[in-house]
Amino acid sequence: MKADIHPKYGPVVFNDLASGEQFLTRSTRSSDKTVEWADGNTYPVVDVEISAASHPFYTGKQRIMDTAGRVERFNARFKGFGGKK
Repeated sequence: MKADIHPKYGPVVFNDLASGEQFLTRSTRSSDKTVEWADGNTYPVVDVEISAASHPFYTGKQRIMDTAGRVERFNARFKGFGGKK
């Protein structure tokens, strides 16, 4: 590998905003925010919207959309729209 062309690869804490879980791993991502981890060291924190801890595919908690109710509301709302005069 060539020297000085690759990003720094080090420990980072990822914070899942949806579930509140945090996990320590290694990454090239960095942040100005830091957190003190259970081992007593301070690591940069990267906030993520969703991770395996909160994603419905991994948790098995999938949301079911109420499509029938939406269609009925749409039809009721626009029942007389575009009718003949």
